[in-house]
Amino acid sequence: MIAIVLFGKPGAGKGTQAEFLKGKYNLTHISTGDVFRYNIKNGTDLGTQAKAFIDKGQLVPDSITINMLADEVAKNMDKAGFLFDGFPRTIAQAEALEKLLTEKGIKFVGTVGLEADDEVLVARILERGKTSGRADDQDEEKIRNRYREYNENTAPLIKFYEDRGVFTAVNGIGSIEEITGRLSNVIDTLI
Repeated sequence: MIAIVLFGKPGAGKGTQAEFLKGKYNLTHISTGDVFRYNIKNGTDLGTQAKAFIDKGQLVPDSITINMLADEVAKNMDKAGFLFDGFPRTIAQAEALEKLLTEKGIKFVGTVGLEADDEVLVARILERGKTSGRADDQDEEKIRNRYREYNENTAPLIKFYEDRGVFTAVNGIGSIEEITGRLSNVIDTLI
């Protein structure tokens, strides 16, 4: 079993690409946003805990997030591996993920980062906002704030993974098919 982290700024295309890659490589796509929504909607113990923080406008502690992901991993041990999207977002989360994967006997093979210019991504998200229904996809200032947050807290993960020799950057601009092809070329070397 393997694990790959799909990395990139909001709007870089992680979710879109994960939909193609999960089928091609028989991977379970684990999106933290989807996992949070599922647990909250279904009133799980972890979902109730997370909702208490979210309702106060606070970040959900890493311990709750990693426990939700551990549950998802445990439920999906019948695939060739996992494709993580939206996690980790901090070095502490990356270390927690490494520990989880080691405990489950899953080989972490690499992080693939979708790279794109902020202005292109802002335009992409604003366009997505016309149909997504997400208020945070329709407000340019909120989008730019997400990039500031990413640059402060998540971008340091690039160096963290580069230092371990497990980071590959991929050009995230082009057609969906072109980007899928670039990602596939990298993943084929990892597995």
